[in-house]
Amino acid sequence: MLRLTVLLLFLLPGIATAQWTTENPGSDNLTVLGHIPLGPRLSVADLDMEQELSRPFVYVSRMVYGDEGSKGTDIIDVSDPANPRVIYRWRIEEQDLHLRTGGMDVKYFKWKDRYYVVQSLQFGAGGPNNDLGAVILDVTGLPDSTQVREVARIHEPDLPGGFHNIFVYAHSNGRPLLFSTVSGPFAHVYDLGKIVEGNLEEGLVARVPVPESPLGRGRARGYHDFYVGYHAETGQDRFYGGGIGGYFVYDITDLQAPSLLVTLTGINGVRSGHTFTPGPHGRFVIAETEYRYAPLRIFDLKPALDGEESNINRPISAWTADWRNLVHNHEVRWPYVFVSGYLDGLQVFTLIDPENPATVAYYDTYLGPENTDRYPVFNGAFGVDVRNDDGLIVVSDMSTGFWTFRMEGFRGWNGEDWGVPNISSVQDWDSLP
Repeated sequence: MLRLTVLLLFLLPGIATAQWTTENPGSDNLTVLGHIPLGPRLSVADLDMEQELSRPFVYVSRMVYGDEGSKGTDIIDVSDPANPRVIYRWRIEEQDLHLRTGGMDVKYFKWKDRYYVVQSLQFGAGGPNNDLGAVILDVTGLPDSTQVREVARIHEPDLPGGFHNIFVYAHSNGRPLLFSTVSGPFAHVYDLGKIVEGNLEEGLVARVPVPESPLGRGRARGYHDFYVGYHAETGQDRFYGGGIGGYFVYDITDLQAPSLLVTLTGINGVRSGHTFTPGPHGRFVIAETEYRYAPLRIFDLKPALDGEESNINRPISAWTADWRNLVHNHEVRWPYVFVSGYLDGLQVFTLIDPENPATVAYYDTYLGPENTDRYPVFNGAFGVDVRNDDGLIVVSDMSTGFWTFRMEGFRGWNGEDWGVPNISSVQDWDSLP
């Protein structure tokens, strides 16, 4: 183990210690390949990148904040990462009548040799489609944008407000699943195969509850975000959810009987969990909560998974780019964590020593002022993704648009190269986990 650790430390980029400035917004080991603006200030949300090199497409959610923006999805061709270009824009009809956010989260999936995109949506009461959670597009024909077509819409009339976050997962039962937040004390699970084949009535196949806690009982609780992954050591499909009260890990191998494995509640400074992502072993997890000054907290689940404790409430470490701000979404390619850090842009840190996370690269995609409303840090880098085959990094910035990067020494990721299971948010749609 010592020899492996020494080798991994040798392979890591140098630790980035300098602060960024207007004149020098990034570390020397991170190269900007391309950048394109997409629209007005605060009109860009999350993104997702296809993983096959033969399909160089990125999907970017478009939202509205205040009175500006477009509600829908932009499709970007990154076949030349130095010259990304928008090749298609999907927009909800009657833009002015649809109130509030619009497009928030987006994910792609593959089913029976066809490729699809799920765009999550949130529209307010007083306008149309307050109960619309997602639109599904068939994008198999790309780069021919004339072949893009809408194939389904997921409505939830009993739970209006849309889907704030979504995750797609290739379950060990062979089905492509969509996990969505809803305005209820659970996450919804949809069978995307059934939905794109026209069986909307049979699409909802399961729910994963949010446990009650002193911070949320009855319907006054819900999820904000989650990750779903295969746990190689036990053969379980595991759900990692952040919501009212903290963070929760379920065994969802049997979708009809989710089994709660670990709770992370009673954590100082955490009333509600947000983004929650495990490493490939499922032992170490990165947890975000959404308020200014909050760091990413790193937890070790081993005592709970071994049955020594029923609840974990103390992190083993924490990381932030700048304590005055807030770090946001993240992608784990162990030992790296790629972060879209709002006002701090793209950040990369390493968990080669989980008790001592260290920044290895950064680039500030947003050098403008703070937001002027009650969310001053709500601007800048929103989404991040990594292509495992070649290490391409993409970032969506709420105000400056879309960016492509390469990090020195990082030309792709396969967990086996690092002595861990080859498990990340990337799904293998052609075979079971």
